[in-house]
Amino acid sequence: MIRLKSSIIYTITLIFCISLISASLAFLYLIKHDKEKYAEELNLKYFVIAEATLFRLNNFITTDEMQNQIKDYKMQEITDEQSKRHILSNGTVLDALINKYGQSAAIIWYDKNNYLNIVHESTNLLLKDSEFQTYRYSIMEGIFALVLLIIIFTYILIIRKIRPLKKLKQQIDKFAMGDFDTPKPYSGTDEISEVANAFYASANHIKKLNHSRQLFLRNIMHELKTPITKGRILAEMIHDDKKKQRLITVFERLETMINEFASIERITSGIDLTHIGTYRLIDIFDEAIDLAMADKNSIKFHISKDLNLSVDFKLFSLAIKNMIDNAIKYSPDKNVTISVDENSIKFISLGKPLDKAFEYYLTPFTQGSNKAKGLGLGLYIVDNIIKAHKINFTYRHKNDKNIFGFENLKMLYS
Repeated sequence: MIRLKSSIIYTITLIFCISLISASLAFLYLIKHDKEKYAEELNLKYFVIAEATLFRLNNFITTDEMQNQIKDYKMQEITDEQSKRHILSNGTVLDALINKYGQSAAIIWYDKNNYLNIVHESTNLLLKDSEFQTYRYSIMEGIFALVLLIIIFTYILIIRKIRPLKKLKQQIDKFAMGDFDTPKPYSGTDEISEVANAFYASANHIKKLNHSRQLFLRNIMHELKTPITKGRILAEMIHDDKKKQRLITVFERLETMINEFASIERITSGIDLTHIGTYRLIDIFDEAIDLAMADKNSIKFHISKDLNLSVDFKLFSLAIKNMIDNAIKYSPDKNVTISVDENSIKFISLGKPLDKAFEYYLTPFTQGSNKAKGLGLGLYIVDNIIKAHKINFTYRHKNDKNIFGFENLKMLYS
């Protein structure tokens, strides 16, 4: 999207942005409402003063009664005529108050002060509001600043707390790619540090187990190759051709087993395709046929296009070699047809359909009905190599033929 990022940090950032916007809108509304309320209170105050003054000028109430009504308000009369005329001429009328007798009063704003001008017949009173203060935003601004600081501080604190998660994810990704060298544990005591430290301990334990397993397998293979080589040399010295061939076949089989175990060791350690290069598919087939030591007359090719693929040459050749071996061993006529088009390689051979689901044969040490012909590792090795190259390994049975395929070859085009 521009893809919406779904990490915790982006989610928390979004939440805090929404919180800041919401708080700002709330304070703007609160300031507007409070300002309107303050204006209403002032208008009510001036209305009470104007009404009481006009009632006194009309002799509806006594001076004492008027003073009693406006005793809580401090209004100063402007008696200097010049000052009065100047204020009335230059001031701004904010509101006009007209009572039921048609007599009027006006609120005038001048030089940051409020004045109340009361007109009655020939009398014109100008009263200054001695208590007036302009609407103060400072309190509201202070509250808003405090809330803003709390939100920002909370955001920074949370981000600092979860920041190790990003580093931990990077370490887990490296670990998944086979890099077991993780940094030292975190020094914190929170839950994220505990998870990171647990991961570190697990990674080190797995690293030790993996190293021990690799060392064990490699030592076994090394120790086995020595007697196999000696046995092969001694077999060549036997004059009885029949016995000689039988022994050579046995030692070749043992050597094949060692090579399969070597392939398994590399696969289970995590295939690292560091030797990717661009190769002609024909050259890969030649290498695979040499590895299989198969009779070229038993292999037929239908190639519509000579492809150039970006692969690990040795591993991809091994996968094709195993498919050739598998097809020839289990086919009644000992033949295999390899069909190549722009997007697939198919290995086609006569045979009955698989006894079980295809996925069953992709696990190690599983075989079909002919158990004497292998360890059941061929398809397991092929499947892991194909997965490492990010293409698909498929199977179907049609017209009495087993068809195994490497699909989606376009992913490997150089």
